[in-house]
Amino acid sequence: MYQAIHLSAECYPIAKTGGLGDVVGALPKYLNLAGIKTCVIMPRYNQKWHANNLTAPVFKGLLKGEHFTIDYFIKGAVDSDLGFDVFFVDIPELLFRENVYSYDDDAMRFNFFQQAALDWICTWKEKPEVLHCHDHHTGLIPFMVKHCYKFSSLNGVKTVFTIHNALYTGAFYWADSIYLPEFPYQSRGLLEWENVINPLACAIKCCNRLTTVSQGYLDELKFGSNPMQWLYNEFWEKSRGIVNGIDTAVWNPETDEYLDEKLSINWGDFKSKNKKAICDSVGIDPELPLVIFIGRLLNEKGGEILTQAVGQFVSQNKSMSFYVLGSGVAHLEDQLKHLTAIFGRNVANYIGYNEALAHKLYAAADFLIMPSLVEPCGLNQMYAMRYATIPIVRSVGGLKDTVVDFGDWEGYGIRFSNANAGDIIHSLYRAFELYHDKEKLNQVRERLIRLDFSWTKAVNHYIEIYKN
Repeated sequence: MYQAIHLSAECYPIAKTGGLGDVVGALPKYLNLAGIKTCVIMPRYNQKWHANNLTAPVFKGLLKGEHFTIDYFIKGAVDSDLGFDVFFVDIPELLFRENVYSYDDDAMRFNFFQQAALDWICTWKEKPEVLHCHDHHTGLIPFMVKHCYKFSSLNGVKTVFTIHNALYTGAFYWADSIYLPEFPYQSRGLLEWENVINPLACAIKCCNRLTTVSQGYLDELKFGSNPMQWLYNEFWEKSRGIVNGIDTAVWNPETDEYLDEKLSINWGDFKSKNKKAICDSVGIDPELPLVIFIGRLLNEKGGEILTQAVGQFVSQNKSMSFYVLGSGVAHLEDQLKHLTAIFGRNVANYIGYNEALAHKLYAAADFLIMPSLVEPCGLNQMYAMRYATIPIVRSVGGLKDTVVDFGDWEGYGIRFSNANAGDIIHSLYRAFELYHDKEKLNQVRERLIRLDFSWTKAVNHYIEIYKN
């Protein structure tokens, strides 16, 4: 019997667009290692993983209501080395598409994914103890388990809901409530927020325990300016912030399969050899401090102020180099390409996502910059520190929880407060000075490599919540 089931739209390495995929691809593995038998249920997409890995049919079911009839299939991964069992809800006409998100019918796609998953679990002789739901794509599950007649056999199963990014709520109009399983009329208020059905708000109201991926982010949701501030404060007693861990088996400089030069004896040689390889590949000077950005080029991630700051810095000072790996808003991609064309000896870019290049950049860089306007947890700063790369971060959410400024006692990063290009440039000059103070630089790197952001540590907090 599975004690805990994770339900998610993403799971690395099967399907990933951000940190959600990384967490669901690691947390179940470490729960299993800790003795909590765990699996993942997710949609089946038309992505590369399925072309290279076998799945086997497990179950065939039918979702039927007054206004819909949906055939679904459950398939299980065969001989996967993920560290946990994974099952796929296969609804070809709705889910088997090349992208995870960005379709006009996303609300209904994930609605039927959730219904199919619960419909299948209802057939199990032994029910799980916990359904762990991730983000709004699974936000209706706590409601369905408690209030939908069809799933009454799951009433005793507890639900944990984790918010990875509260900016996205999955809201849809009441007109589409005809595609939900039947529920008592008096329960309608649990689905509603501001006159629409809001899966995120619904999950906050209905789940047994609510977590966010850092305490700093939970505090911002409760006390910062956001439309659901009242809701987070109403349910504060069942809420907890838990900083994500990272998979230290995947992010290991000694064994990282993507690196040409692995860590053997000396951190200095490790950094310099990887840095030279990266810089030589794009024609930038390896003698200069190298600053990288890895992520989505979106305003919420600081993409706008980042391109402004890099442009202003390199136009006045050629003493640092920058390598940006990511994609996002078209005009930010264009600005980045323009900077690379003009300042090719100091600026390089890769538009898109490249897992191998990401690993190589963490190993090569001296600094990682994360100027996020919103950052629920952030994993990149933890990946970077694992490779002795110093994070430059805005003091927000999980970045504030995981990075201590090197000017403070036992600090190991660079923090700034304001979301503007001026604060970034000031931080870059601090990084420049630190880079050329070799004694201080080595001292900061020594602190970095002693840090423990592993899931082995973080998973105990989730086990405590499950047991409570």
